[in-house]
Amino acid sequence: MPLPLLRSASTLLLHALVWGLVTVLLVGQQPDYPGPKPTEFWLTQAVVFVLLVGVFYLNVLWAAPRLLYGGKWWAYVALNATLVLAVLAVHQQVETRLNVPELVATAREAVLNPPNPWSGPRPHPQLGPEEGRPLFNSGVLLITLLVLGIATSLAAMQKGQRDAESRLELERRQVATELSLLKAQINPHFFFNTLNNIYALTLLDADQARAALHRLSRMMRYVLYESPAGHTRLSQEISFLQDYIDLMHLRLTSKVQVQFERPDPLSPDPFIAPMLFQPFVENAFKHGVSATAPSRISIELRQPTAHTVELCVRNTVFPDRPDEDDEPGGIGLVNTQRRLDLLYPQQHTVHVTPRNASNEYEVCLHLNL
Repeated sequence: MPLPLLRSASTLLLHALVWGLVTVLLVGQQPDYPGPKPTEFWLTQAVVFVLLVGVFYLNVLWAAPRLLYGGKWWAYVALNATLVLAVLAVHQQVETRLNVPELVATAREAVLNPPNPWSGPRPHPQLGPEEGRPLFNSGVLLITLLVLGIATSLAAMQKGQRDAESRLELERRQVATELSLLKAQINPHFFFNTLNNIYALTLLDADQARAALHRLSRMMRYVLYESPAGHTRLSQEISFLQDYIDLMHLRLTSKVQVQFERPDPLSPDPFIAPMLFQPFVENAFKHGVSATAPSRISIELRQPTAHTVELCVRNTVFPDRPDEDDEPGGIGLVNTQRRLDLLYPQQHTVHVTPRNASNEYEVCLHLNL
């Protein structure tokens, strides 16, 4: 069941329970004698029920949101004190005008002391001044206070739900905005490096430069049409990564060994956030390649389970290379880690080994999709 529909059903059930309870309490106020009760008595209880409905929804829909939670608690207390007195006064007036006490006394007398047919007619019972009538009905007072308490509690619960929804919506917008900014930082950074590579190829081999432009155009379509959607198939992400590796490999010398292992076929082909793997691979090509010394880049992409992906990237470490943090524009890995924190909280781990036993920088990502 959709969340809004479920919430509406819960609200309706709560209101039904409240008015069921009020009905039971009003019915429980009937005079303590067997036999039928006067119609005027039930009419009085019905009037009280209608008044309580008005008091309840006036509090839930207006008084509590506008006065109590609007900083005017004194006005809220004064309003409800007036409402309580009004309910008691109306109840008293209706009972008096409908002559309910006398009718109840007559009905009680008829049930408890039935008339003797051999005796004369019994006089109509009258309520003498010595019996006195209370200033207000304590049962109605307690029920009214109960209704006010439930109304205030329900208004507080609804306010808490609205505040929680507002916070969630604000957080969602902040996350969406931050992700957009992060992607805007990653994409120009990637294209800046790629265009530099193609420019270098145009000076060496025009055919390879054309092949590089073809691959770049295919990658640009992926970035423009898949990346804004927020998700893509794992197979498409791997194809994008393959294009990127092939593009970077065109300008490498024979002293650089590049190895890419990928799962084939994928079973199944889950969805994933686009361009998560590319910054790890880009970092390896940036820092693990030398024009003079032998170097090696190893990229292993595995799918241990149907919805688990592992990426391990290793590249040769060169002591004379500056750290990424020392280079301008070195924002790819930082932003990728931030994207992972936002998109896959508690569902990923990134393990970095600055120098393993093979003198390689190693970064491994474990991701639950």
